[in-house]
Amino acid sequence: MPVVNYQTYCKMLDRAKENKFAYPAINVSSMVSANAALRGFAEAKCDGIIQVSSGGGEFASGTMVKDIALGSISLAQHIHLLAEKYNVNIALHTDHCAAGKLDTFIRPLMEETKKRRSQGLPNLFNSHMFDGSALPLEENISIAIPLITECASIDIILEVEAGVVGGEEDGVNNEDTPAEKLYTTPEDMLYVYEKLSAVKGSRFMLAATFGNVHGVYKPGNVKLKPKILFEGQKAVMDKYGADAKLDLVFHGGSGSELSDIHETLGYGVIKMNVDTDTQYAFTRPIADHMLKNYDAVLKIEGDVGNKKFYDPRSYNKAAEANMAKRIVRAAKDLKAEGTTMFSI
Repeated sequence: MPVVNYQTYCKMLDRAKENKFAYPAINVSSMVSANAALRGFAEAKCDGIIQVSSGGGEFASGTMVKDIALGSISLAQHIHLLAEKYNVNIALHTDHCAAGKLDTFIRPLMEETKKRRSQGLPNLFNSHMFDGSALPLEENISIAIPLITECASIDIILEVEAGVVGGEEDGVNNEDTPAEKLYTTPEDMLYVYEKLSAVKGSRFMLAATFGNVHGVYKPGNVKLKPKILFEGQKAVMDKYGADAKLDLVFHGGSGSELSDIHETLGYGVIKMNVDTDTQYAFTRPIADHMLKNYDAVLKIEGDVGNKKFYDPRSYNKAAEANMAKRIVRAAKDLKAEGTTMFSI
């Protein structure tokens, strides 16, 4: 199935909200991890979201080039080509873009989409995330408004964040964030709704924070409060009606308790980011391969090693398969397994 268009993406999100499941959103940084994501969604018979962070885009462009936008374009083009071979719907998204990276990340990608549209080609990405959570909420949304206006003009959904996700990801460290900033208030959610829904033709997703963190922590170290999402949704719907229910995003999903995950689905979470767990799933079989075949992958003391073991394809195949397996589990956890709209 080709990467979805705007109309199909909206149907995906509406269907998830109506049926109380969420799509795994899987970060990729290479062709191999992108292939793993496609395979995982296909094996789970689950439509899904594949996303690229600024660090992932930079890595994909190579260690000499280090061009965030170019690497993101390369990954997106690869996924556009390969997605047609899979019987699931795939949406493309960019993850966390702080205000200081707008000109090197989101804006060049939006220009690329405009260029493609002028040539009769589909959008490069279906949605982008602006992460202004480090700013005061008013400043955060004042930047988001012109962004979402531009997004609406080219059929792109904007994701925003109110509140700070703790932990560390992609070189951004929020481990010392004051506890109160880890929890979005109903007033925050109402403010975001009022400002962004006023933009004609716009659609947005909100990453509201409820104590969630990036990374994996030992049980008991993360104090999630999913009821915060319920309270925020209630504030919005009490004032504007049931149709105003927000599309919510769960960041820092790796390592979360299944009971917390399931509770959020009832409060309007339709997308959950999974990165740390899939990174580990990718790396684990590579480590296993190297440790078990130490003498074969190294040319030690004049020996020649064994090419079939140090050929990168040998261990990358195992990495792809294991990452795909973890994505299937994520789809099950989010009650999205078997929900593909592909044949509908």
